[in-house]
Amino acid sequence: MNENETVMPLPAGEFIGLGLERIAYVKAITEGSETVFAVYAADGTRMAAMPSRELAFAAIRQNDLEPLSVH
Repeated sequence: MNENETVMPLPAGEFIGLGLERIAYVKAITEGSETVFAVYAADGTRMAAMPSRELAFAAIRQNDLEPLSVH
C-alpha cells in the first residue's frame, strides 16, 4: 500500500460473513430412535444427515468446505 491509497473499513455485517460460504457445521441429532450427524450450511440450512461424524466430515471436505462441530 502506498500513501495515495485509502483503506476503507469493512462494515461489521460484511466482516462477519467473510468465509461463511466455505464452512459447514456438523451436529449430532436424534431422528426417530437413532443418532445421526446432520450437516448444516453456515446459514443454518440443513444439507444432509450421515450415520457417523467421520462420514459427515469426509462429505464436507469432498465438497471443498471446512467442517466444524456444533455441540
